[in-house]
Amino acid sequence: MNLRKRLRKYLIMGSQNCPRDPVKILEEAIAGGITAFQFREKGLGSLKGEDKLSLGQKLRKLCRQHDVLFIVNDDSVLVDPLEADGIHVGQEDMSVKQLRSTFPNKIIGLSVSNEAELKESSVDVVDYLGAGPVFGTSTKLDAKVAVGVEWIEKLRGMYPDVPLVGIGGVTVRNSGLVLEAGADGVCVISAMTYADDVRDVASRL
Repeated sequence: MNLRKRLRKYLIMGSQNCPRDPVKILEEAIAGGITAFQFREKGLGSLKGEDKLSLGQKLRKLCRQHDVLFIVNDDSVLVDPLEADGIHVGQEDMSVKQLRSTFPNKIIGLSVSNEAELKESSVDVVDYLGAGPVFGTSTKLDAKVAVGVEWIEKLRGMYPDVPLVGIGGVTVRNSGLVLEAGADGVCVISAMTYADDVRDVASRL
């Protein structure tokens, strides 16, 4: 599996990001060509417990049917029941070294926003890095300051062999800048979940 190619068009969402049925949105995004999906049921208005698991199972099934990479965000308890391909964590979540010992054969992604975080990160044990927020974003209430495409260029220079995705405020209009800076893929949330034509946005990213 070429992970760089599998991360090219990466949708992240949970029900809290969706103005309508998330299953339908994911179906349309897959039809538009997304290659990876991250189940991020987290934050204000998100589902809990059995409801969260049930939605995760529906989305997992869709990804499996269409050979789309299925990653869970932060919640390591969901990895096994959803048979996820991997898990993505931020700086405040479970350590990637701990994750690697728990899930030796899963894909592990890590978000890094600045050099201070990078110094604290065990890049050698992860499979890919998420860089951002590249542009300003309103999806995450606790989002950090936008780092620009320069951060992607810097990471690419430091880690030429590590797959890299850009996240944060990415749209059809600016996704090309992220890729030109050296990212292998772009991650989107609201640019797709709130689109009038999800399939069209996915195809144009």
